[in-house]
Amino acid sequence: MSGSLNPTALMRLLGEWNRGAAPAYRELADVVRLLILDGRVPLEMALPSERALAATLGVSRTTVTAAYASLREQGFLSSRQGSRGRTGIPRHLPAGANGPGGTTDLTNPETLTGAPGLAAPPGLIDLAYASLPASGEVVHRAFAAALTELPALLPGFGYDAVGIPPLREAIAAQYSAAGVPTNADQILVTAGAQHALNIVLRTLAGRQDKVLVDHPTYPHALDAIRASGCRPVAVALPQGHGWDIAGMESAMMQQRPKMAYVVPDFHNPTGRLMSDPERRRLVQAAAAAGTVLVVDETLRQLNLDAVVTSPLAAFSPAVVTIGSLSKSHWAGLRTGWIRAGRSLIQRFAAARTTMDLGGPVVEQLVAAHLVRSLSEPLPARLAALRENRAALLELLDRILPDWQPERPDGGLSVWCRLPAPMSTALTVIGPDLGIRLAAGPRFGVGGAFEHYLRVPFTLPPAQLETAVLALSAAQARLDAAPQLRRTLRHPPAVAIA
Repeated sequence: MSGSLNPTALMRLLGEWNRGAAPAYRELADVVRLLILDGRVPLEMALPSERALAATLGVSRTTVTAAYASLREQGFLSSRQGSRGRTGIPRHLPAGANGPGGTTDLTNPETLTGAPGLAAPPGLIDLAYASLPASGEVVHRAFAAALTELPALLPGFGYDAVGIPPLREAIAAQYSAAGVPTNADQILVTAGAQHALNIVLRTLAGRQDKVLVDHPTYPHALDAIRASGCRPVAVALPQGHGWDIAGMESAMMQQRPKMAYVVPDFHNPTGRLMSDPERRRLVQAAAAAGTVLVVDETLRQLNLDAVVTSPLAAFSPAVVTIGSLSKSHWAGLRTGWIRAGRSLIQRFAAARTTMDLGGPVVEQLVAAHLVRSLSEPLPARLAALRENRAALLELLDRILPDWQPERPDGGLSVWCRLPAPMSTALTVIGPDLGIRLAAGPRFGVGGAFEHYLRVPFTLPPAQLETAVLALSAAQARLDAAPQLRRTLRHPPAVAIA
């Protein structure tokens, strides 16, 4: 879309923009930038001339000139000679004159809300990822062992849509040890949990089918559900603890979703752990409604408080379970799996061949070693995570006392209720202050969770303190300029397709 915006129209969009302690030109530039990201000022729109806007706003022309210069420097305003500047989205967003160097790619719409998927620019503390570095020597040793075993597999073709037998057997043995008797032919190896979910969706759900999700939930699961043409049916988690099982029962009976995707083990983003009575009721509700229950257990190993629960598949053979080594060992392995009944595994394997023909063999040999010694790196990792969790909760209580963090039972992150609906605004200005965030609305549907922010505790305490101080500075900046917060009360229109 192209055209021009008259100064009166822009003044209405700006609202009460100049109420803070920051320089007027910076507040003006910030609000215009957020209006562009929000979609309220379309791309390729000519902004008013400096003279006309200054007269309408009742500010000096120098203020408007400096604001426009800032927008041009950041790439939100063109610099065409002899014509009014037109709005645009830069390929990269600078970290800011007062922040660390580096840029954030804005060609991916999800990046506007800090969605994981792109590495953080150098110098930024990345709070968009809830993930750990590799479990060092353990992973290295597994790779060394795998390379000694590789020659035995080289005479084969290397294609295997279900996964190599040693890894499938190792995964099956882990389920059996946890009280869910499993054979290798009930396991399909995938390239991570996201790949597994896409296979399940392609097999079990068609376009316009409904998929029940707990709300909030893992952002990329919502992306996969939408990309498959399905419609998410969100059931909100209660404030503070537990699941709304009655609400899920009602939604299943009334909506009849084909699938339900749940994260009962140290839920992402809240860190909650579903109790066994809740699991039993959920399985019964899914069976009564004819809904296939798909359970994501990627975080199950990160049990910080040692609370014992049964895997959801222990309550019903109809449960489809997704697992991964990404959180317990290293996301770079890209190794996950699906556990289900034999007939379903055969269907999943057939669907998988339309996407790829199998996973890399060396990584599967590595994964087999890691699964067979699953507990080896966990004690040290869990001890470090407990220390980080305690440090983050103390920092939030001391530095951001008006935030309301929920203490997680496990996992990698704290879900915080904010004192105002400012999650997306924090995300947009975060790089200026040295942090990269994932906005609350990324974890929901319909623009929900502007009052929330996920803060991972995967970094050591010293870096967590730096990050929380940056969050405090970002909130102070928004408090000083309320219009910034109001402008992005809802996530940018381009954030999620």
